[in-house]
Amino acid sequence: MTPEEEDRMIEDAFADVLNGYLRSNHRKKVEIIERAYRFAKDAHKGVRRRSGEPYILHPIAVAKIASQEIGLGSTSICAALLHDVVEDTDYTVEDIEQHFGAKIAQLVEGLTKISGGIFGDKASAQAENFRKLLLTMSEDIRVVLIKMADRLHNMRTLGSMAPNKQYKIAGETLYIYAPLAHRLGLFAIKTELEDLAFKYEHPKTYETISQKIAESEAKRAAVYTDFSLPIKEKLDSMGLKYEAKARLKSVYSIWNKMETKHVPFEEVYDLYAMRIVFECDDPAREKGICWGIYSAITDLYRLHPERTRDWISTPKANGYQALHLTVMGPDGNWVEVQIRSRRMDEIAEKGFAAHWKYKIGEGDEESELNAWLRTIKDILDNPEPSAIDFLDTVKLNLFASEIVVFTPKGELITLPTGATVLDAAFALHTELGTHCIAGKVNHKLVPLSSTLSSGDQVEILTSQSQTPQAEWADFLVTAHARTRLRAAIRKMRQPLMSKGREMLREWLAEHNIPDTNAVISKILGTYHVDNRDELCYQLGNEEIMLGEFLVKALRKPAEAAGKSSFLGKILRIAKMKTDTPAPGEKESHEKINPKEIYTLRCDDRGNLNFSTADCCSPIPGDDTLGFITDSETVEIHTLDCPRAQVLKAGYGPRIVATRWENAGAKFMAHIHIEGIDRHGILQELIALISTHLAIDIRKLDIEASAEVFTCDLWVRVISVDAVNDLCNRTMQISGITAATRIQ
Repeated sequence: MTPEEEDRMIEDAFADVLNGYLRSNHRKKVEIIERAYRFAKDAHKGVRRRSGEPYILHPIAVAKIASQEIGLGSTSICAALLHDVVEDTDYTVEDIEQHFGAKIAQLVEGLTKISGGIFGDKASAQAENFRKLLLTMSEDIRVVLIKMADRLHNMRTLGSMAPNKQYKIAGETLYIYAPLAHRLGLFAIKTELEDLAFKYEHPKTYETISQKIAESEAKRAAVYTDFSLPIKEKLDSMGLKYEAKARLKSVYSIWNKMETKHVPFEEVYDLYAMRIVFECDDPAREKGICWGIYSAITDLYRLHPERTRDWISTPKANGYQALHLTVMGPDGNWVEVQIRSRRMDEIAEKGFAAHWKYKIGEGDEESELNAWLRTIKDILDNPEPSAIDFLDTVKLNLFASEIVVFTPKGELITLPTGATVLDAAFALHTELGTHCIAGKVNHKLVPLSSTLSSGDQVEILTSQSQTPQAEWADFLVTAHARTRLRAAIRKMRQPLMSKGREMLREWLAEHNIPDTNAVISKILGTYHVDNRDELCYQLGNEEIMLGEFLVKALRKPAEAAGKSSFLGKILRIAKMKTDTPAPGEKESHEKINPKEIYTLRCDDRGNLNFSTADCCSPIPGDDTLGFITDSETVEIHTLDCPRAQVLKAGYGPRIVATRWENAGAKFMAHIHIEGIDRHGILQELIALISTHLAIDIRKLDIEASAEVFTCDLWVRVISVDAVNDLCNRTMQISGITAATRIQ
């Protein structure tokens, strides 16, 4: 492109944003949007994205998503256009405020990345960025909505990034941003974020499922037509103005179901749901119409009694309202039908947050959102010492499904599914939580750990002699309760922690040992303690003692390195320069460059240049990523491992893309088998694995109940292909109905 053609393309892209804004029902503040565009264009002049396109196209695209896909107005469009100016150019937040006012400057500051902060020298810049985002969000929800638009455009253009960056961005998208989009009611954006993240993490699987969806479209359309025709005739006879369509499950949710249920694509029967959106000018009539449609459908088809969801009477915390029912279709499969008004549909697709406090007054739904934002603020006021703990605590609060319980006075409490009596106590008041001894659920006495169900009536029983216990965290589900419990325990333990802190300081000074991360990590590992606070508490409470053996352990590496302090890194560098290891020893560490693809080498002598994570136990052929540990080694996880999601979200710069080299080493794999029990079936199974396939069995658990048996076996294999072959061959044995690998 010539510079003139490029400039015309940029102007056309901005004109598209402006035209979309002029078609909206917002007040038409065109002048300030045009000024923000010219300012951003000048600030990013000459800068290009990794893909080669002019950088200004990114803020323009973000502004378009914020305006046309989320429904935000001029202030947000300006902030979206300017969101990278402070981070990437010499302009400051003060410059933005001077040119565009305090509100736009506040949004831009919230969107500007920072480092350092609450995590100190354990800082994860990503976790700190996310904390800053949430902190500003709790004061102005538009910050996180613009951030969603920014993340969505980054995901749409992820193809030009290096593989390790793709894993980092896709990982934190799945771990944090998709659940956050769901919580804010941005369902269309949440679905696209999940699908894009999945596409980059598992490209082959994504392609396979997409292809199968396309191939089954004609058959699916025919089934949907047979199912929907009688319903449409009924609705027409009721005189309703409506839109009815099939809503296909996303690729990611289909894959999720395949993984969770251990079934192939062909056995995922609920590929689509029917959505009915009706027109209604009077919100007071919406509920009656929804139940009228429900009645019409259940006259035609058999209802699944346990899968009716009424989110009209009790909307979700994000404002979502709809009536869901599941009925038996003409092909013998269950089909979900979603009934909602046009107003409900708009809120469901664009999110209640987009309308919150800017278009309409404070209602019940806004109060729910306010309560959730207050919880986020609460977490930020009591931050965790570690980045990962902080992200986990916030993640706890991004639940997809919720329950509603009642106090004895009839007050409503919204809690995540799986919440306990103690969660309800903390939700009502911190004092109730810290002094809670039991609960009464539906007038029956139950322990603190009892799980609640929607509709339960909960009464909290307390005692002034009760004190908060650390083990309560094992059955707390809500982030609010966990945060409050930690704060209460910290307050109660403070005198002993202070005493222990002083004891640790004096002991280190006495033995001339520096107070570094490496030293503290070594001490924590020796005593199997999670963090520094817990170490100080146990020292102050005289549960542990710092002995002479520890002095030797801490000084030993330093002496080997010829230094006076604990410098494990120098030792590691020295080891990397040693000769090739003897057979059976681990290969010496090679220099790791996160920007390059790391080759995973393993041979039949047991030499590895990586370690496998216990949480997911990857084997050659799995889609994996590497995490550079504190000891400068690579630990590998499968891409969809829950722990890997946390690492991608919290420690992106330490993620490295990996590839397997042809290997001869053997790895452990877990296979689960189900079938109809008969005489001799176990003998056939063992003969197949040990004799015909020559695979070593390391452990076997088998259990038969009536006519059905289940078997779990652990085998040593060289690759995923060997596992797949084993499962396929096992399925050919008469009576066996399922054989799948468990990770």
